[in-house]
Amino acid sequence: MLKQSLQQKQLQRLSPQQIQLMKLLQVPTVELEARIKEELEANPALEEGVEEVEDVIEDEREKDDAIEEFDFEEYLDDETPDYKTSIRNHGVDVEDKDIPLGAGATFRELLVSQLGLVVLNDSERMLGEHIIGQLDDSGYLRRDLESIVNDLAFTQNIMIDKEDLQSALKIIQTLDPAGVGAENLQQSLLIQIRRKIEKLQDSVNFVRLQAMISAEEILNNHFESFSKKHFQAITTKLEITDEDLREALSEITKLNPKPGNSGGESSRNVQHVVADFILSIHEDELHISLNQRNAPDLRISPSYKEMMDTYSSGAETSKSQKEALSFVKQKVDAAKWFVDAIRQRQLTLMKTIRAIVDHQEQYFLSGDETDINPMILKDIAERIHMDISTVSRVANSKYVQTPYGTFLLKTFFSESLSTDSGEDVSSREVKRILQDAIDEEDKKKPLTDEKLGVILNSKGYHIARRTVAKYREQLGISVARLRKEL
Repeated sequence: MLKQSLQQKQLQRLSPQQIQLMKLLQVPTVELEARIKEELEANPALEEGVEEVEDVIEDEREKDDAIEEFDFEEYLDDETPDYKTSIRNHGVDVEDKDIPLGAGATFRELLVSQLGLVVLNDSERMLGEHIIGQLDDSGYLRRDLESIVNDLAFTQNIMIDKEDLQSALKIIQTLDPAGVGAENLQQSLLIQIRRKIEKLQDSVNFVRLQAMISAEEILNNHFESFSKKHFQAITTKLEITDEDLREALSEITKLNPKPGNSGGESSRNVQHVVADFILSIHEDELHISLNQRNAPDLRISPSYKEMMDTYSSGAETSKSQKEALSFVKQKVDAAKWFVDAIRQRQLTLMKTIRAIVDHQEQYFLSGDETDINPMILKDIAERIHMDISTVSRVANSKYVQTPYGTFLLKTFFSESLSTDSGEDVSSREVKRILQDAIDEEDKKKPLTDEKLGVILNSKGYHIARRTVAKYREQLGISVARLRKEL
C-alpha cells in the first residue's frame, strides 16, 4: 500500500555574489593581488583606476553623436593581426633578455649530485636515485624495503633483490647531511654520532670522545630509557656518573633529528606574513588602517560602458550584434559584482577589526597579556550584526600589526574563566601563569598537572586537572616526565 506524505523544507542558499564575497574574505592581503590580477585577466570589462564622477548635466546632442559615430561592425571584427597591437619601445640593437630567478637546490638534488661522485654501476645508481626520491622532507625512508622492491617489480618491471636495495640504502646513508636515509629517529641519530666519533678518533679531546661513545651506547642499547628520560636506569646499567651522563646527553642534543631540513633549500613555498591591518597609537588613541598595498582601485571599463549605452539606446541591431552585446552585458555585470565584493570586503574587515580593538582596547594600549579580555566569535558577531561564520573567516586568516608585534586575529579570542572574586579573565592569562610556573620549576623534579593545578588554585583560578592538561598541550609543553633534566 502506497503512502503519500507532504513535507515542507526550508533551504537557505547563497547567491553567487555572496559566495564570491565569502571567498574574498578568506583571502589574506598577500594573496589578494594575485586574485585581483586573475580577475583582470579573465574579465576585459574590469580595469584598474579610480571611478570617474560623471557630470549630472550632459549634452544630449553630443551623446547622440557619440552613439552614431560608434561603429559596432568594427568592434565585431576581431581579425586584427598581432603585429598591429604590439610595439617595441627600444632600438633594434637592444636585445630582449629574460632575467632568471635563482633558487637553491633541494636536499634531494644535493643527494643526487653527491651520488654522482660515487663510483657505482648503472643498477646501483638507479636504485640510489630511486631511494632518494622515496625520502620524506625530514630525510627519512619511511617505507619498508620489501614494499619498494614490489613497487619496482609491478610498476617499472624491474626485478631486484632486497639485499641489493639494502646495499644502495647504505650508500645513501654515507652522504651528507649525516643521518639521511635512516628508517627511524634512532637510526638517524646513531649514524650522526658514529660519524662524529670517526672524525674524533685521532683527537686528543678524550673527554668529549668518551662522551660520544657513551652517547652511542645510550642510543644503541638504551634508547627506550633515553626517550622516557629514565636517567637513573641508564646510569646504573652503564655504570657512569650523573656528570658523565650529562656530557653524553649534551652530545645527543647537538644532533639533528630532521637531517633533511638542513640540506639545501626547502622545496616548499615560504609564506610570508603581511599584516592586513595596521594599528598605531597616537596620544593614547588607537588608530586602525587597512593595508591597501596589494589592492588597487578597480572600475568598469569606459569602453564597455559605452557599449552598454549603445545597447540601451534601442538602436536596431542584428542577431550577431545582440549576441555580442549580451556578452558585453555579462562581463560588465561580473565586473560590477567583483568591484562591489572588494568594497564589501574592505568594509567588513574594517567593521570586524574595529569591534575587536574596541573589545580589547585596554590590551592594545598597554601590550600586557593580562589585560586581554575574554572574547569569543559570538561577541564580535553581535557587535557588528553579522554571522559568526563571517567573523571566523576574518579572524582565521588576517594579521594585525601592532607596536608589540604582528599577530593573527584569532589569538585575541579566548575562553573566559571566573576567579574567586567573580571576575571574568581570559584563558590566555591563565596560560601565561602556567608557562611562567613551568619555566621556574625545578627541572630535576618537574611539576605535574596536579601540582600546577594547586598553583593556579592558590592564585584564585579554580581549574580542574584535565583543564590544566589541555592548556599545557595547547602551549606545546610535554608532561612532567618528559621535562625532566639532570
